[in-house]
Amino acid sequence: MKLTTLTRLTVVAAALSANAFAQLPNSKVLTMTVAQSIAQEAMNSCRAAGYKVTVLVVDGLNAPKAMLRDDGATASTTEVAKMKATATMLYNRPSGPAQPPPAGQTAPPATIAGTINAQGGVPIKVGDMTIGAVAVSGAPGGDKDAACANAALAKLADRLK
Repeated sequence: MKLTTLTRLTVVAAALSANAFAQLPNSKVLTMTVAQSIAQEAMNSCRAAGYKVTVLVVDGLNAPKAMLRDDGATASTTEVAKMKATATMLYNRPSGPAQPPPAGQTAPPATIAGTINAQGGVPIKVGDMTIGAVAVSGAPGGDKDAACANAALAKLADRLK
């Protein structure tokens, strides 16, 4: 009788602990190797278009994982790339205005210090989970910065699963 009760308690405890572990979410981490590959591909895309840019890749905590500043890219592009990455991570969407302003109007200024309301920052996602961001600065227009970032993510899509 005692052995049967102990066996039942053991089975119940094991089932409860297995159930608790089953509730933990799966998490993906942006590795340095993938971050460097994203940065290099974004740089290659911008170089092919003739742009001198800075590319910054941050992880899910908005900590820098990889940064490249091309020869001829101004020093300010590093700070702007950081602000684009920060905006992307804070809002969990591409940087820039949520709604494009009417033609001829500029985007409103950023409302949070350390961010910028300009295109060029793009979330790095695995499924619906954001694991980081890639931000590009220095092309003649945020749409061109964003195009370089998106080209890199498209080229490396098979590694972001």
